[in-house]
Formats: sequence, C-alpha cells, structure tokens
Amino acid sequence: MDRRKFLKAGIVGPSSFIALPAALVGCSKDNAVAEITGATPDGDCNLSPSETAGPFPIKTPAELVRANIISDRIGVALLITITVVDQSADCAPMEGVYVDLWHCDKDGDYSEYGGSGMQKVDYTGVHFLRGRQMTDAKGEASFISIYPGWYRGRAPHIHLEILDPNESSIRVTQIAFPEDVSNAVYASEGYNGVADTSNTGDNVFSDSLERNMADSITGNVTDGYVLLKTVVV
Repeated sequence: MDRRKFLKAGIVGPSSFIALPAALVGCSKDNAVAEITGATPDGDCNLSPSETAGPFPIKTPAELVRANIISDRIGVALLITITVVDQSADCAPMEGVYVDLWHCDKDGDYSEYGGSGMQKVDYTGVHFLRGRQMTDAKGEASFISIYPGWYRGRAPHIHLEILDPNESSIRVTQIAFPEDVSNAVYASEGYNGVADTSNTGDNVFSDSLERNMADSITGNVTDGYVLLKTVVV
C-alpha cells in the first residue's frame, strides 16, 4: 500500500490533535521514535483469537464504507492496516472480504450507543470511529483513525469483524496495544491518564494476549502512529 497516497486521499480533519504525520506518511524507522513488535502469525498459521464483539458493535456497517473513520473526534493520529489471511490456504492473503472496525474515542465512549448505565453520554445518533473496508489483492484494508482511549474494566483495544462477500461473519476478534505506547499516548493532552486495567488483567485477553497484540506499532505521540495487524481466518 502507498500510505502517502492513502493519507492524502483519505484524511479530513477537525482537530489540533490530528496533524498528519511524518510517521504515518513516511512510515519508516528513521522517523519513528518507537517501534514495538508484538505477535505475528506463526509457522502453524493459527487462527486469530475469537473474541466478543462487545456491547457496542456496529449497527449499520454497510452504510459506513469509508477509510477515514475519525469524524469529529480528536486524539493522537493512528493509521490502522489490517491484513486478512486464509488459514485453509496456507495463510494466503484474502482479497474481497470485508473488514469492519470500531473502537472508542479518547474518553472511552462509543458512537451509536449511550444514555444508559453502560455509557452515560448519548451518542446514539452519530457514527464516529466505525467503518468498513474491503481487502485488496494483498489482503489489506486500512483505516485512518485516532488512538483509542480506555474505559473501566478493559485494557485499550480495537474491535474487528471479518465477513465474506455475502456479509456472513468469518471471525470476530480484538487488537491489544503495547502498554508503554498506550501510557505515552494517555499522558498527552486530552486523554484520561493510564488505563485502569492492564493487558494481563483484561478478561478478554487472559488466554490469548500474545495473539491479540498488534503485530507492530511505529511512530510517536507528536507525529502519530501506524498499527499493523494480520488476522488469520
């Protein structure tokens, strides 16, 4: 993927936080202050962990086909690239499948929900930080977003659902973040400080953290981050 062209075409933006980024556009080790390598599919091509969609899944994903999912949210810039591979075909890239992606904003709130005990702020009428893309010939789908915040009882995370061309679900999973990166982001302006739940203390990740972890995150708080994750289905 040509990330420079992708960002030039896809970014719009409200926000003093989102200044699109040397780290996102260049995506090189030279301009990345931090590089954190997590789990990648091993030689056995194990399936990605099957996880809950959570209490806030996308309600109308077909209406949210877009690369830029920021909407009016603010936060540290994050370019997310998901690569979907097929376990039954020796982990060959899967072209033409849907990737639905959603996560909370910097304050820990989700769009399409709210006004209840689960989330006091009512965002039922808006659709920020949710989107759908179809994978290309490399099995890739990318989203321009912000680094998610956190909410009580969960470590920072991103939700994903992979669906076939007929929109039948293939796999629902989640992505975890390295805690040193999250802590750096949460110390910056606008975020709510260190998360109250660690990766190892998160019940969702308790039996699968290594395989939930982002494959890599490069960048810094000033320039933004690039997250790469391979999902095996």
